[in-house]
Amino acid sequence: MSETRWLGDDEQRAWRTYLRMQTRLAAALNRQLQTDSGMSLADYEVLVHLTDAPDGRLRPYELQRALEWEQSRLSHHLSRMQRRGLVERQDCPGDRRGAFVALTPAGREAITAAAPGHVETVRTLFFDALTPEQVDTLGQLAAQVLTRLDPASPAE
Repeated sequence: MSETRWLGDDEQRAWRTYLRMQTRLAAALNRQLQTDSGMSLADYEVLVHLTDAPDGRLRPYELQRALEWEQSRLSHHLSRMQRRGLVERQDCPGDRRGAFVALTPAGREAITAAAPGHVETVRTLFFDALTPEQVDTLGQLAAQVLTRLDPASPAE
């Protein structure tokens, strides 16, 4: 059995600071979206992927892969969003058993209204605290870690 490679003091400090930042940033972004638009950060993520897709729709497995969510989480979340009129399920003409998750006009309106405040909050809480060089470094670091997590998939 190999020896445990414990984190050094600097690594431990950096790791805990990163986790605290990620948790607090997600909470702040979620609060802003809830307050300003009545949607959650998870709702926003779903709507972003659908607005980026051709025709505003994706197969559920494509959305699941893009969000990196468990199937049950996606299914439950989409049901809640469907009840609120943000998304709808559409039959897939080429696959009788398949379906699409599609953005509704209300969903498009919701993300269009929410996006400016969300982007301003991201900028204020995150990017305004960084220099352009730090943004480049952050992008490189994130891509490097993502490559280790899934070497078969290129970092975005």
